[in-house]
Amino acid sequence: MRLRGLYAVTPEGEGLEHKVRLALEGGIALLQYRSKARNRPQAAAIVRLAQSFGVPVIINDYAGLALELGADGAHLGRDDGELALARQRLGERILGASCYNDLGLARAAVAAGADYVAFGSVFASPTKPNAVRAPLALFREAKALGVPVAAIGGITLDNAPQLIAAGADLLAVISDLFDAPDIRARARAYGELFR
Repeated sequence: MRLRGLYAVTPEGEGLEHKVRLALEGGIALLQYRSKARNRPQAAAIVRLAQSFGVPVIINDYAGLALELGADGAHLGRDDGELALARQRLGERILGASCYNDLGLARAAVAAGADYVAFGSVFASPTKPNAVRAPLALFREAKALGVPVAAIGGITLDNAPQLIAAGADLLAVISDLFDAPDIRARARAYGELFR
């Protein structure tokens, strides 16, 4: 599976299924279901919806829930459990890892079996205003790891080209996609950046 393009990350709030459907219609490459509430019925509905479009769907923080729902994988942060254990549990499913601004963490994640690594926040982010910042040079260095590299945090259509130029394979976007007046068109516009 080639991981490259817009990596849509779900926001909290109402009307999520409708928003996700618009993003899927716009041609996203990957979808992450992220919810601190662990809303199983909502998560299951999002997984089915994404899979009906042939788009892989990743569950944030919970490898067990990803397996339970038949999702395509899980994404784990520093406090979400051991990557090597998640790799064993997930089998062939996708495993992503948050590596913040730390290339050493990314090396360890790849050694533990991560299929992609994510760095960020690359820009000031409305979702996580106090997140550590990842410099653009990190993306160039991370190419040597041999796995796709995702950028997250404060990404907009305006600043996205510099991330792609720096070596990001995936752009993980929440606000600039799901708060857009036309979600479908915004997803398409991101897709065009990768062509």
